[in-house]
Amino acid sequence: MTQSLDAYLILASLLFTIGTFGFLARRNAIAMLMSIELMLNAVNLAIVAFGAYVPTLAEDGALIALFVMAVAAAEATVGLAIIIAIYRNRRTPLVDEYASMRE
Repeated sequence: MTQSLDAYLILASLLFTIGTFGFLARRNAIAMLMSIELMLNAVNLAIVAFGAYVPTLAEDGALIALFVMAVAAAEATVGLAIIIAIYRNRRTPLVDEYASMRE
């Protein structure tokens, strides 16, 4: 069975769409953070697929994907720390309740 760039891009767009829907539909802060991670992984899949199929990106594709993974790890660390700090004060993971912190 032959594999093409289209299959990887369709899978990446499907993962990105699921992540976007999860971010917009959920009110739980941890689920929203997981949806953002899913979107970043979809972007990584697309970058690696382009790196494998486009000769000019063969060397840079993996390097860009590693950079995106480092940014995703930092985003997850900082985001989870903020969510835990807010949860300790409010006792709820729902982002609708966070708006009352301005008052």
